[in-house]
Amino acid sequence: MKGYLHLFWIAFRLGCTSFGGPTAHLGYFYDEYVKRRQWLSDSQYTQLVALCQFLPGPASSQVGFGVGVAKAGLLGGVISFVGFTLPSVLILMLCAAVLHTTSMEMRWINGLKIVAVAIVFNAILGMAQKLLPDVKTKLLALFTLTVTVLVGHPLAQVAVLALVGLVGLFLFKEVQVETTKVRLFRIRKFIGVWSLTLFFMLLIVLPILSGLTQSPWLAMVNQFYRSGALVFGGGHVVLPLLNEAFVSTEMITADDFITGYALAQAVPGPLFTFAAYIGTVMLGWLGGIVATLAIFLPAFLLLIGVLPFWERVQNNQNMRKVLKGVSAGVVGILIAAFYDPILTSSVHTSIDFVFASILFVLLAYCKVSSWAIVLLGVVGGIVLY
Repeated sequence: MKGYLHLFWIAFRLGCTSFGGPTAHLGYFYDEYVKRRQWLSDSQYTQLVALCQFLPGPASSQVGFGVGVAKAGLLGGVISFVGFTLPSVLILMLCAAVLHTTSMEMRWINGLKIVAVAIVFNAILGMAQKLLPDVKTKLLALFTLTVTVLVGHPLAQVAVLALVGLVGLFLFKEVQVETTKVRLFRIRKFIGVWSLTLFFMLLIVLPILSGLTQSPWLAMVNQFYRSGALVFGGGHVVLPLLNEAFVSTEMITADDFITGYALAQAVPGPLFTFAAYIGTVMLGWLGGIVATLAIFLPAFLLLIGVLPFWERVQNNQNMRKVLKGVSAGVVGILIAAFYDPILTSSVHTSIDFVFASILFVLLAYCKVSSWAIVLLGVVGGIVLY
C-alpha cells in the first residue's frame, strides 16, 4: 500500500506542475522516472515513448500509465494515471460548474476564444513541420482538409483517415528503421488479446446501444470513447472529433466548447481532460468523471493489448507507411477544425485578428507559457471588448 501511495503522490505532483503540452510532459517524465528514480532505463523509456507515439490516443498519458505498469503492474498504471490526471480534471470540472451557475461577463469568454485561435494555429504549424515533410504528405493533408470541410457528416473524418492510410501504404517507399529488442515489461499475451478484444467490442457495441436506448449517458460515453480511439497525432487532434461529436449534434454550444478548450490549455496535465469540462457541462459532476474515463479508456486498452506484441509490430514497414499517411491526414483534419468552429466563431473584427496575432507571436516566438497566454487573453478580453 505504501508503494502505491508513493507512486500516486509522484504522479499527482507531476500532474500539478506539468505545463506545456505532451512533449513537455515526456521531458518531465524522463527527468523524474528515468534520471532521478531510475525506474526505467533510457532504452526502455525510449521504446515506451515510441510505442505510445505509434498508437492512437494521448501519448504522454499512455507513457505515464506505462511507467506505472512497469513499476507496480496494471494497478500501478491505473494509480499513475489517476494521480497525473486528477489535478486538471478537478480544475476543469470546477470551472464548468462555476461558468454554468454564475453570471459571467461575455468579454471574458471572448478573450478565451481568441486564445484558442492562437494556440490551435501554433499546434497546426508545429505538426505540419513534423508530419508534412514532402509534397506527398502535403497533398494528403489537403485532400483530407477538403473532404472534412465539404462533407459535414461525422463519419467523414474516419473514412478519409482510413483512405489516406491505405494510399500511404502504396505511396511511400520503405524507410530503414533501427530495430531494437528491448523488453519493457512482461504482460501475458492472453491479457493483451482480451484487452484488444474489449477495445473493439466497445467500439462496435456502444454506438448500437446508444442508438437503441437514446440515453444521454450512453450517447456521451459513445462519443468520447470513439474520439479517444481515433486520435492520431496528439491531444490537439481530438478537437475536431469532439466538435463533430458534441457541437455539430448540439449537445453543447460552440461557446461552451471553445471556452472549455481554452481553459484546458491553461491547466497542467493532459489536454484530453477537456472531456471533463464537456461532461460536466452536459451532465454535471458525475458526467465529468464518466467523460474522462470514457475518452482515456481506449488508449489504455490499446497499450495493454499491444505491449506483448510490440517487438514484432514496431518493425513492420507496411504499418509504418499506413501510419505516415494517417498522420498527414490528421493535419488536414486539424486545419479544418481551426476553420470551423475556432476561426468562424472567434475572429469577427480587425481587433480580434490583431489580438489573436499578438497572442500567437508571444506563444510561438517569444516562448511565453500557455497559462500566461490564457491569462493575457482573459485580461485582454475584458479590456478590449
